Amino acid sequence: MRVCPQCGLKYSNDQPSCFVDGSALEEAPDPYIGLTLAGRYLVESTLGEGGMAVVYRARHTLVDRPVAVKIMNKQLASDASLRERFRREAKNAAALAHPNIIEIYDYGETDDGAPFLVMELLDGAPLADYITERGMPPGEVASLGMQIAQGLARAHDFDVIHRDLKPDNIFVSRGPHGRPLIKLLDFGIARSMQDSRLTNVGEVFGTPQYMAPERITSIDAGPAADLYALGVIYFEMLTGRLPFEAEEITGYFIKHMQEVPPKPSDLAPDCPRRLEELILELLAKSPDERPVDAHQVVKELASLVPKEGPGVAPPVPTPSRPVVAPTLPPTTLERWARRTAIFDQMLSRAYPAGDAPAPLRALLESIRGTLTQIHSLRHEGLKEQRQLEQVQNDARDQRARLGFAVQSLAEDLSQARDAARRAKAEVAPYFEADDQGRAAYLTAHQTLESAGGYHEVEEPTEALVRALREVTEGLDRWLLARGAAEKARRWVDAKEEAVRDVEFQVGALRQQLERSEGEFDTKKAQSEAILVSKGAEVSAHEQQLVEKATQLANQLRSRRELSDLFAQLEAEGA
Repeated sequence: MRVCPQCGLKYSNDQPSCFVDGSALEEAPDPYIGLTLAGRYLVESTLGEGGMAVVYRARHTLVDRPVAVKIMNKQLASDASLRERFRREAKNAAALAHPNIIEIYDYGETDDGAPFLVMELLDGAPLADYITERGMPPGEVASLGMQIAQGLARAHDFDVIHRDLKPDNIFVSRGPHGRPLIKLLDFGIARSMQDSRLTNVGEVFGTPQYMAPERITSIDAGPAADLYALGVIYFEMLTGRLPFEAEEITGYFIKHMQEVPPKPSDLAPDCPRRLEELILELLAKSPDERPVDAHQVVKELASLVPKEGPGVAPPVPTPSRPVVAPTLPPTTLERWARRTAIFDQMLSRAYPAGDAPAPLRALLESIRGTLTQIHSLRHEGLKEQRQLEQVQNDARDQRARLGFAVQSLAEDLSQARDAARRAKAEVAPYFEADDQGRAAYLTAHQTLESAGGYHEVEEPTEALVRALREVTEGLDRWLLARGAAEKARRWVDAKEEAVRDVEFQVGALRQQLERSEGEFDTKKAQSEAILVSKGAEVSAHEQQLVEKATQLANQLRSRRELSDLFAQLEAEGA
């Protein structure tokens, strides 16, 4: 890709100069800017860059919709494992379909083999930009924190573990009526518990400041690891600092595994007791001591969110960096239509008697003909795009329906899990008494064995009588404890059976979604093949437009009376 340093128009690599102002073309600093991906996504500018990918502002040329395009770093694209993680990010996030998770529209590969995904373009900033040294008010932490937990709950409902939850991967956008709307981003290293493992033994992925103790020692950490990261984030939002500070990565690891976190109220005195208890519970070293799931976190936070008056929106946090609202540029056809009108004026002014040379008239007519062909291809592409969008809308509706059904069951599952956990804690003394009863009997039995054991004797001894009495009393106590323990065990088993029943129903819905996604992928691939083909034809015709316009402009550039029209052409190019 080459670019004109004067007007900014972009050209293919074989074009030597700009047809507008004749400037020598230069290599574009970013080869993707100006390219059209998959026949319909025009890459316009850079939004941000990370270690794995670059995010661009782009435009869907067929429906004139602004989007964000994330393109994987070409140096990493040769790594099959990383490519699979990138593909899985698109697949995982697209299937989750939740207001608090960024929507993925599409994914594919560039012509040079770099994977890309197309996302909704958000207006806002990462949560990291809103966290100040003074921390956020508790009500704001609860309000935003509940949305984070809701998005996380949906991911966990579908067995997707984020594994790198942090403020940089949480976006605060503007939702309806200007209310803050949380979006979870970057599922690039997320792992579906149904997928084959991609992480190699000994590899640790994530951000050390937010990493749960079990993530440090095992790659098989489950949803509770995300809950630990959530606790770190809530602590940071409330206090303006992390619960653990260290100079190096190993220092964070040691503190996460061994050090007790400070009480949030010591740093934020206005922290409500229930919010503090929730944060400390999320930061428990053992996964079993954290909330049973993200739905329980949502339930806890719901009571801490400030009550709003009718029609009153909660305050929207102010980011530390200003946010510029995106605007849409004119479409390629509109620009070329205006350029063609300028060329027409040039011929009329240069040859007022209407005697323009035939080659120039032929060039102008050829430009018009090429525009007509592009318009026709765009029309055909738009028709196919509408069919694709209908398929996408159907898939989105299906995801929403299944997502709602899974969420309803998952909330029941959350209550069932919590009830089972509470039941185990409640009956633990019965099991302990059973163990103690058995131990007491064994001790008494050993004493009896030491006294000679029970058998017919000619003369009883006091030691034997005492040992027999202890065995009998031990058996009585054990029998009573065993009876209570068996009742407790049946009660706990019933609770766990209820959990398994709901888990089975949730699993059936997940399988239904997987089948639905497979059907959608097939239909989507068919439409995309047509769109890519049409897009390639459009790109070829647009290249022809540049070549024909260059020929026409070169033959008219020396005429001084056209200088103002060339200025218009240059302004149109810019």
